[in-house]
Parts: sequence; C-alpha cells; structure tokens
Amino acid sequence: MRKWLPLVAICAGTFMLLVDVTIVTVALPDMAKSLHTSFSELQWVIDIYALVLAALVLTAGAVADRIGRRAVYLFGLVLFAASSAASGAAVNVPMLIAARSVQGVGAAMMFATTMALLSNSYSGRDRGVAFGTWGAVNGAAAAAGPILGGLLATHFGWRWIFYVNLPVSVIAVAMTAWVITESSDPAARRVDLPGMVTFTAAAGCLTYALIRGGWTSAATLRLLAGAVVALALFVVAELKRPDPMLDLSLLRNRAFSALLVAGALMSAAAWAAMAYESLWLQSLLGKSAIGAGLVLLPAALMAFAVSAGLGRHMHRLSPRALIGTGMAIIAAGALAQAVVRSGSADWVIMPGTALVGVGAGLVMAPLSSAAMAQVPHQKAGMAAGAVATFRQLGYAFGIAVLGEVFSGGLTRVAGSGLAPALSGGEASAVLARRPGLSLPVHEAFAAGLDQTLLVATGLGIIGALAVFAFVRTPAAAPPASPATSAQPATEPGLHILSVSPQNMQRR
Repeated sequence: MRKWLPLVAICAGTFMLLVDVTIVTVALPDMAKSLHTSFSELQWVIDIYALVLAALVLTAGAVADRIGRRAVYLFGLVLFAASSAASGAAVNVPMLIAARSVQGVGAAMMFATTMALLSNSYSGRDRGVAFGTWGAVNGAAAAAGPILGGLLATHFGWRWIFYVNLPVSVIAVAMTAWVITESSDPAARRVDLPGMVTFTAAAGCLTYALIRGGWTSAATLRLLAGAVVALALFVVAELKRPDPMLDLSLLRNRAFSALLVAGALMSAAAWAAMAYESLWLQSLLGKSAIGAGLVLLPAALMAFAVSAGLGRHMHRLSPRALIGTGMAIIAAGALAQAVVRSGSADWVIMPGTALVGVGAGLVMAPLSSAAMAQVPHQKAGMAAGAVATFRQLGYAFGIAVLGEVFSGGLTRVAGSGLAPALSGGEASAVLARRPGLSLPVHEAFAAGLDQTLLVATGLGIIGALAVFAFVRTPAAAPPASPATSAQPATEPGLHILSVSPQNMQRR
C-alpha cells in the first residue's frame, strides 16, 4: 500500500490546481458583493492566475530539472497554500488579485513537475496504473469544481473556496517530503530569464490592454505598444540563446503552429464565457453558487466522459479529424447557448454547454500528443509545454476579449450609467432599488451574453479552419503511452501536459 503514497501526494496537488479555477468562476458574484468590485477587477481575479501560470510553466520546468523536481513541487505546494490563505483573507480586490498571482507561481511549479515525479516514482505496470489514476483525478476535479465551489460559497462563504486548500496542502507537503524521492536532469537546459521576463511582459501588457478597453485612449495604446516591444525583445532573446525557453524555429511548422492556435482558441471559445454566464445566473436570476455550478456542470462532465473514452482508441484515429471536428462542435455549442432572451430560464444554455463539453473532449485528448508528433523527438517536452502555455494564454485572453464584448452588450442596451453595476455583479441590488428596470436589465444581460457567445462561436470556427487547413497529415499519437492514451478533460484554463513519462525522463 505504501507504494501508492507518492501517487496520493501528487494527485492531491493536481486536484487543487484543477478545482481552483472552476471554484473561482462560480464564486465571482459573491466576491463582487463582498469586495464591491468593478468588472475589470473581476476579470483580473480569474485572469491573473492563468496568466502567471502560462508565463512561468516552461521556466519552472527548467528550474526543476536543474535543482530537483521534488524540491520545486514542495515549494510550489507551500507557496500555493500560503497564497490560498492570503486570497481567503483578502480585505480588498488588489490584495485578492496579488494573492491570486502568487497562487499562479505556486501552480506553475506544481504543474511543471507532476508528470516527471510520477514517471520517476513508478515503472512498468505500476506506471500505467499511476497515470490512469492521475487522469481520473483530473477528470474528477473538473466535474467536482463547480459543485464543490458552489457548496462552499453557498454554505460557508466565498473565502472558503481558498481556505479549503490549506488542509489538503498540509497533507500533500507531508506525504511528498516522506515518500517521494528527488530527481533531476544533469543535462538540463539553463533557465531562460530574458525569455521569461519579456514573454511575461508581452502577455501582461496585452491582457491589461484587452481588459482596459478604450482603444483610442492613450493608456491603452501605450499598453499595446509595450506588448509589441516586449514581444519583439522576446523574439530577439530566443533567437540569440543556444537553449531558449521556446525554440522559435518550431513555429515554421505550419501544422504545429495551427495546433497551438487551436489550443488557445479552444480555451477561449469553450470556457471563458462561463464566467459571464455565472454572473447572469447568480446576480440576475438569483441562483445560488451551487445552482450555477449545476447549470454549468454538463460541460465538464461531457468533456471528461468523451476525453476519457477516446483515450483507448486515439492511436487509431486522425488527430486532424478529432481536433478539427472538436473545434467545430465547440463552435456549435457556443452558438446553441446564444439563445438567451429577457425571459429565459437557466436551462436554456445547458444543451449548449453539454455540446461544448463534447467538443472540448475531442480536442483535449489528442492535442498535445499531436503537437509533439510534429516536432523533432528531442523537442517533444518543449512542444507539450508550449501547448500548455498557449492554452493558458487562450483562457486569459478569452476572459479579456469576451469580457469586453459582454460589457459592450450591456452598455448598448442598459446605457453607460447602469452597465458598470450590472457587470460588477450588482444586478439584484439595482432591481431591489429600482424594480421598474427589470425588463431593460434582463434585455441587457441577454444582449451581452448572446454577443459574447457569438464571438466565442467565431473563435471556435477559426480554430477548426486552422486545423483543417494546415494540419495536412494525421500525426498519430504514441500508442499505449500511459500519459497520452487516456488524457481526461480538465477544468477551464488548466489543461494538462500530454507528455509521456519517457519524454519527461529525457528532459
């Protein structure tokens, strides 16, 4: 029995990572009421976590390979626990956003090391069992996130969505220190600090500009210019280094680039709009956090079921067909949700969310292994890390872009005086003061959500077209690899690296 304790320690950290994003999504309206947030602040509460994770995961992997994967995983756990406590204790939004950013640092350290630790802890048949169990935990976290978040927020308050991480972290730290042995790579590449800094600056400036809006304002234009300059510096830094964070020559492969785009657009089209649907469900329709979680649950359940069921057959199927079809189904699911009207009930979006889950399951299972198959064997780990990074960026940018669309729809119908209160989760308070505004408020939410979901539909279509146009030859995933043959769905924003244990050992 003791031999499975490393698996328990690693799965405990993984579960926290995956649950945390969905918990935040269903708790946003309660946070808005408690902390009196603006719409852009709500976006940052979600976005900062994904943004920091995307910026640091490749660097964290390189650091772990050099100084020890267990050490980095342990430090990530401690940092994640401390920042969870700070998030729960936040007295204002800036403190919450800062704590969430530190949470992203801890998550990147854990995210970058879990598969290598599993690979080092098990071999043979036990390795297959370990990766299968780890995959099942990923899927369970995706499905449990909205419900667990809803239960905690409804019965104990939103702060407990963060406090619940503390006992799990203590157990995971103790078990990791006790049962997991250290491993590292003597030939690990150097840490690419210039690449990390410039990449983070470019992603941060662009996200800030997207959330801020006001495209003709001097501040937004400066942010966009800063993003362009930082991106140019990132390209220069990567081209000059013998061991870059991301080998830019890989992007010359059109199929590989199309798969990266598909990963980013999948996260944006499938998951980002759910944050704004949660505002509609809770602040306007009066659903509890757990009620909102139940409405959004079909997406996670279907994604898990499809992805897990697909795993055993994936090596016989064309990734091009699976990913392209999955993106098209995501687009169809987003379109099916764009039916919200002023008198709509919560159930109208459920068929569309289930359809989105089906499409996401088709995309997530083969995406990373298909990208790895498009690059030289020795770059497989980097390719998988790039897919994970683009998924996180896609979610962060999706929250920002779709948030601008949602806010624009509210403003167009409700006016600039009323829209900030509605987008900030105060719809019920507005109607309590002015019940005569019921119809325009409902119409404003309907317009905002339908606009948002139509844009998500377009993103899904673009992703499907990119895959079908540029991924010309099917790139079969490695057969019977425990880490790639049964990749489950994960929750919005946090999608697991589909890299085999063998590749992780070669890093």
